[in-house]
Amino acid sequence: MIFDQWSQLLAPAVQERIVLLINHVLSRESVATERLKPQSGRSLVLSLAGWPSLLPTAPDLVLQVTPAGLFERLETPPADVSLRVELDASNPAAMALGALSGIKPKVTVQGDAALAGEVNWLIENLRWDIADDLAGLVGPMAAQQLARFGEAATAALASLAGVAKGAAGFAARKSS
Repeated sequence: MIFDQWSQLLAPAVQERIVLLINHVLSRESVATERLKPQSGRSLVLSLAGWPSLLPTAPDLVLQVTPAGLFERLETPPADVSLRVELDASNPAAMALGALSGIKPKVTVQGDAALAGEVNWLIENLRWDIADDLAGLVGPMAAQQLARFGEAATAALASLAGVAKGAAGFAARKSS
């Protein structure tokens, strides 16, 4: 119960940071914002399906496309939500490790086909160039080294995730 109360206080701030990051990535690719501009005013709700009950609840992220082709976080979904996107979050650790290794989670989409197509295009084509952002802070050489370290750490975590998944599958087969 205390975790849920804390989660409800923290969730809006975390969601705002997520939206800032999404908009940062979008704003670096003019083709992405141009693709979203015709969807201005449309809304989408991103929810996590199967979220474990032992963890604090994860509220839906409600976004609206702005006239600039970016996203704005809404407190509550409008009556006419254009698109609902549901991510399978039944195993958050596997989902996070999968994201690090480039594995996309199972997604269910309902709603406006045009907006769904644009969101799918964004997911398939946009990547955050962390090294470029770091270069502005620490210089290009240090950014390149940090990016290599990050890639190595990501590869190690992905490998660990594969081992853990294999061990879990083995344990499940052995117990049956």
